[in-house]
Amino acid sequence: MAGITGLGSGVKIDSIVSALVNAERAPKDAQLARVEKATTTKFTALGQLKGALSEFQTALKDLNKSSLFENRSATSSDTTLLTATATKAALAGTYSIKVNQLATGSKVGTAALASDYKVPTNADADGIAGKLTVKVGASDTGTEVEIAEGATLTEVRDAINTQLKDKGVTANLLSNPSDGTTRLVLSSSKSGAGNDVQITSSDPDLAALTIGGGTLTSSDPASSGIIETARNAKFSIDGLELESASNSVTGAIPEVTLELKAVSTDKNPSSTLTIDQDKSGVKANIKKFVDAYNKVVTTSNQLTSVVSAGEGKAPVTGGLVGDATVRTLLGGIRNTLVEPADQEGISVLADLGIATQRDGTLKIDDTKLDKALKDNFEQVAGFFTGDKGLMSRLDKQVDGYVQTGGILQQRMDGLQNTLKSVDKQKEAQTLRITQLQERLYKQFNAMDSLVGQLTQTSDRLSQALASLPGVVSKD
Repeated sequence: MAGITGLGSGVKIDSIVSALVNAERAPKDAQLARVEKATTTKFTALGQLKGALSEFQTALKDLNKSSLFENRSATSSDTTLLTATATKAALAGTYSIKVNQLATGSKVGTAALASDYKVPTNADADGIAGKLTVKVGASDTGTEVEIAEGATLTEVRDAINTQLKDKGVTANLLSNPSDGTTRLVLSSSKSGAGNDVQITSSDPDLAALTIGGGTLTSSDPASSGIIETARNAKFSIDGLELESASNSVTGAIPEVTLELKAVSTDKNPSSTLTIDQDKSGVKANIKKFVDAYNKVVTTSNQLTSVVSAGEGKAPVTGGLVGDATVRTLLGGIRNTLVEPADQEGISVLADLGIATQRDGTLKIDDTKLDKALKDNFEQVAGFFTGDKGLMSRLDKQVDGYVQTGGILQQRMDGLQNTLKSVDKQKEAQTLRITQLQERLYKQFNAMDSLVGQLTQTSDRLSQALASLPGVVSKD
């Protein structure tokens, strides 16, 4: 409605209407802004609290798994020599292991061929020179690879790699810079004695590409055969000599898998392997639980804190200051934490070296925790796990707050509805103000038009009177 107004009366209608509209708008806008800010702040704070509680509940569930206390650790004193893993069924024990030889796969090469070598072309028109049969070990039935007539060494290599990509066999070309000759070399990832690679063919045109079981002599260009023999791993456990076709050894120690990494040396003659209960895994989960609990406490403290901002300034308050939900939640968790378990040995957190600090957070005494895990491992498991264990009891305290449709979700849904209501009130306010503005402009413009008409009438009357005979001009 704003535009060229007030011409008839000289009144600044735009300024007057704007002032009246702003005066009408300000109280409601301020009220809605306060409600929106307070609601958004509380909604965000509840979201932060729910996030911390969800992390805490995850830590509770992880520490409440009985399988965690059934796991076995396999610790090597020298991981450069070997590493190991153990199943739950592995028995505790200590072993001295020496690695004498690692298992290797086979590597073989053809005779030296001219770098521009091509497979001979036959008189027939099928385009196929013949087939190479690649075997890994005597028991292998072999994989056939068709070789095209006139194929280069590069094309032969690619044909072998395409056909044997899933067999663990890789073909490459190695060239001698001094004479330009090239050998086709095949490597197998299948380790173990007797698993040497062979290439045979019944087609005479492919004879140059076959590889027998002999040893390749580097000084003899015409020789072909084994470059590296496939070998077993050789190692000893507590002095007992053993062999394995693979460096991943299963069965030597029941329920334990050894990964042999390197051959023992005088500097690193052996590795001590210890199979035991997985105390480090349990300890890591206990620390995760303590960290998650501390996050709940620190988050709650921040959200309910009142911090002075200096003299004459309003204090900075958290989004949940004075909130009864937070007090009830923390009170329930703390009461559960100090409630003793119905068992001997480990009955309270203090028995594990976990104590409450002044700010309400927990702190772990690692020395005391390690001793408890060493001396009372079964009691530690009973303290944390099971329907009556600490983790289950704490989970029941927390679950009502964080579950779908729980206390926090209901409150956040209520706040979300409040924000939607504010949005609707804003829309209604905008419509009301628009209508008010239109009405004011109508009224003021009507007044302006009337004043303009009266002014014109006054001016005409003045002129008429001034022109009457006998009237003395003021000038």
